[in-house]
This record gives sequence, structure tokens and C-alpha cells, in this order.
Amino acid sequence: MEIQESIYDQIKSVMPARIVGSVVSTKGLTVSATGFPAPIGALAQIKQAGGEPIPAEVVGFRDDITLLCSYSDLNGIRRGTRVEMVQTVPRLRVGDELLGRVVNAFGETLDDQPKPFLSHRLRYDRRPPDPCTRPRIDTVLSTGIRAIDGFLTVGQGQRIGIFAGSGVGKSMTLGMMTRYTDADVIVIGLIGERGREVNDFIERNLGPEERRKSVVVVSTSSEPALMRVRAAQAAMTIAEYFRDRGKNVLFLIDSVTRYAMALREIGLAAGEPPTTKGYPPSVFSAIPQLVERAGRAQTGSITAFITVLIEGDDKDDPIGDALRGLLDGHIWLSRKLSTRGHYPAIDPLESISRLMPDICTPRHLEAVNAVRRLLGVYAENEDLITVGAYHTGTNPEIDRAIRLKPAIDAWLCQRTDEPSTFQDALAGLLEIAGQE
Repeated sequence: MEIQESIYDQIKSVMPARIVGSVVSTKGLTVSATGFPAPIGALAQIKQAGGEPIPAEVVGFRDDITLLCSYSDLNGIRRGTRVEMVQTVPRLRVGDELLGRVVNAFGETLDDQPKPFLSHRLRYDRRPPDPCTRPRIDTVLSTGIRAIDGFLTVGQGQRIGIFAGSGVGKSMTLGMMTRYTDADVIVIGLIGERGREVNDFIERNLGPEERRKSVVVVSTSSEPALMRVRAAQAAMTIAEYFRDRGKNVLFLIDSVTRYAMALREIGLAAGEPPTTKGYPPSVFSAIPQLVERAGRAQTGSITAFITVLIEGDDKDDPIGDALRGLLDGHIWLSRKLSTRGHYPAIDPLESISRLMPDICTPRHLEAVNAVRRLLGVYAENEDLITVGAYHTGTNPEIDRAIRLKPAIDAWLCQRTDEPSTFQDALAGLLEIAGQE
């Protein structure tokens, strides 16, 4: 896949035929315009009198009315305000100069450093790599988290979900990955986050070395839905740029649920019928288009960790349920473990990496199965053990589980300032399994 699109294609999208219409009505951030036959996805400007033009995007049609969704508030708009098309296919400026920077959905820098010169432009809605050209995933990517590297080993180009309710430690888990991963480039998409958490995440989780190889794309919860959608797409486009340059990219997005909520807001405003929990059908077609863009390609890889915010810790949440079928594994963060001070709060029995058999040695897999079996035995008999109803010597397997449970928990727990490598995680796991 080429990094730079042809100059001819760029000129066609940047310099379209002049199309001008006028506003006839508004509803929320949705604008209805007449005499404006622009294609879906086109970028437009609403030329309010005495103020800056308001950027908007065409999201649909209804009879002879064109529907646009605004990127900002519509204060000052009135009936008859002029709408003018700017670009038929919006593109994002990208380049190596983005490393170390914090940008918004349009690639505009949000930090206090000089504006970078970016020579490449890529579409926001690029197509995923051809499935027949994707190489098999056969190389381990170290995340720096023992519980993942040892128990849920991830390969370069794998896509895995982190499922959790609010306040269970998703951001902390992502922060540990940014500090200790062996990926070449890190692209972080903070979608719909609280404004306070953005700077907190950057200063707490990105040291000087990690900052130099990272790009952070931000769209806070206070921004319009379209900005949140564009920010997620921009983060993936930036990751694809570095992948096409032969880099192994770690792509973190927090969270895809807020991306889906933004899509729902746009879809309902455009007149789509609601389905499960109010999500229109377009949401469940847009999410796979984003997820499938990650993975391994001929030149590099994008290893994606996608957080899913589960409402009320409901495992049957429609977004989470849809993503489990799309991803190559999932990590479940347990509120029960987090309340005990067990961090990262990864529940090994509820989590799985589907590519472990392809990238791990038989000895490693045997150790994982042995420890998983002990955890399962302990979980099945935890109530009896806790109340003292179980007597040592009754069942040798339960005795082993009780004896090794403290060592397993100590290995699964990890301080945020405690570095780890894949070799460290494997050695600790083999040592525990050897005691069985």
C-alpha cells in the first residue's frame, strides 16, 4: 500500500466543482441544506455572517435536502445561511514529525510546540489491507505487563479488546503498555475522555523516551460527535502511515464504546432507525471497518488494544458482544479483583488470546494450561475455602491450588512502576508451573 497518494487524486478532491447551497433548518448539530448536491463524506463550510465559517460534513440525504453534521456549535446560523463545499474526500496530513506530538481530529497540534511540516496526506477512510496479502502473525509483541505477556501472549498485528466497567483500571493498563512495550511507534487515541484525564494520561504514562515515539490523538467528551468519530479515524490513519513505513505500531484506543456512541448520535440525527440499545445499523458496520484496518501487512504491523466500556459490567453489552466476534482475543478487567487491590485487574479465566497457540512454544502453553487449571479449581471451591469448610488433604488438586494461589496472585499483580519483559513473564510462569 502506497504511503503517498497520487497528486492527481489529491487535486481532484481538494478542488471540486463549486457547489453552494443554503440552510433551511437545524436540529441539534444537524443542518439541513437545499440546493447542495454534495456527496456523503464531503467536507463543507457554513458561512455564517460576521463570524468564522463552521466546518461540517455531509452525512445523508432526505428527498431534496442534504443533511450535514457540524464540527462545532451552530450559534449564529439562520435560515438561508450559505453552505459551500470545500473537499469531496477529506484527508489528514501525516508525517514522521507527528512523533512526540498531541493532535486533534484534523491533525492540528494541541501542545505548545511549533507546528510541524507534514508532507503526506492520507484519507481518513482508507480501506483495510487485502485479506489475501496479510502475512500470518508469528512474532510475539511484549506489552510489558506480565499477566498479558505470560498468560495472554499477543503477537505483532493482533487485535485484542480490553473489556471493563468504569473505574476498573483501563487507562492504567494502557499506560503500563506505553512505558514498557517493545513496539517501534505508539499511537494513542483518547476518544470522548474527560478533559482533565488527557494531560494526566500524557504526563503520568509517557516518559521522555516513550513520548518521542508516540502520537496522541485527542477528542474530549465536550466536543461534537463528529469530532470524536474523526479522531478515532485519524488515529488509525496515523498508525497506518507508520505501518506502511515498516514500523511495528502499538495502537491504543480508549474507548471504542464512545466512538460507537458518537456514531449513534450522528446516525439517529440523520434519521436512521434505532435497534439494540438505540444503536442504528450503521454503527455495527462502521466498527468492523475501523477494526479491520489494524493487523499485520507486508511492510509492518498495527497491534491494536481496543478498550470497551461495559455499562454496569454487563458482559452482554451490544458493542462488547459485537467486538468479541471481530477481535483476536479479549482481556476482561474484573471489578471484584480491583476492589481487592489486585492490579492490573485482569481476570485470566475470563480472558483469552486466540493466537497464543501460533506464537508460543509447547512448554509455554503447557505452563499456561497448568496455572489456568489451578485457578479454575480454586475459583470453583473458593466459597468452601473462604468459610473454612474445606479440610486440607481431602482433594490433592484443591490442596495444590490453595498452596500456589498466593504465588500466582503475586505474579499476576504488577506495580505501575515495575518494568517487565516477555522473558521475565515467561520465566515467572514456568517457575510457578514447575511447582505443581
